[in-house]
Amino acid sequence: MLLRVGYDITYACPQPTPMILMLNVHFSRVSDLTVPDILSISPNVPMAAYRDLFGNWCMRIVAPAGLTRLRALGHILDQGLPDPSMPLARQVPIELLPDEAIPFLLGSRYCETDLLLAFAWQRFGSGPQGWGRVQAICDFVHRHIRFGYEHARPSKTAFEAYNEGVGVCRDYAHLALTLCRCMNIPARYCTGYISDVNMPPPYGPMDFAGWFEAYLDGGWHMFDARNNKPMYGRVLMGRGRDAADVAMITSFGPNELKNFTVICDEITT
Repeated sequence: MLLRVGYDITYACPQPTPMILMLNVHFSRVSDLTVPDILSISPNVPMAAYRDLFGNWCMRIVAPAGLTRLRALGHILDQGLPDPSMPLARQVPIELLPDEAIPFLLGSRYCETDLLLAFAWQRFGSGPQGWGRVQAICDFVHRHIRFGYEHARPSKTAFEAYNEGVGVCRDYAHLALTLCRCMNIPARYCTGYISDVNMPPPYGPMDFAGWFEAYLDGGWHMFDARNNKPMYGRVLMGRGRDAADVAMITSFGPNELKNFTVICDEITT
């Protein structure tokens, strides 16, 4: 399966504004690109690239006063298979976890493990372990939160999503991965594209999506509390402790979003 992935985003800045952009396909999928998702900026400005602490590819720019348009359109090969499932994957005792998994057990900006610890153990402590426990958490979060773009806000945390019962995909991911951490399962936030392949219409406007990965049986496994079913055409862009680590665009000054278009669809001809 060949997917077209990209975006067309325009900001208006009243003054020159530094920005960090995390808009490229993750390095683990670069070899699948048949047409690179090269970032184009109008007007043309200097760019500097670096890798962050989690290995994500980032670009630094200074957007000039006025309109700045960010565009990319790439083609990527995908196996065309649903998200994998490994129901026999076991939970790893904390003392046997690799060092690099430990930070994903701890609380972070949007994931208040201390506030949800008692609830998590009361709700999931007597249930299955391993994959079954993570799936039970996803089932709960999927039922507990009602999806709606009108409920989105950049400051909403996992605890607030739990109390309010409404949110968008990042809120589903934050609450689910926080509950996993409370149950001693390392979990990290993921962002990227998800296509509508094999989904029934009508289709809503395409957007970047948030999901998470849990560390089980010596490896990281993908879970999606928002959809809570196997999806097709998932393309990773970034990983981190929570959404603060993988913001697509971080700006250091006032700005106004003028246009936001995300593309992820199958090329059929």
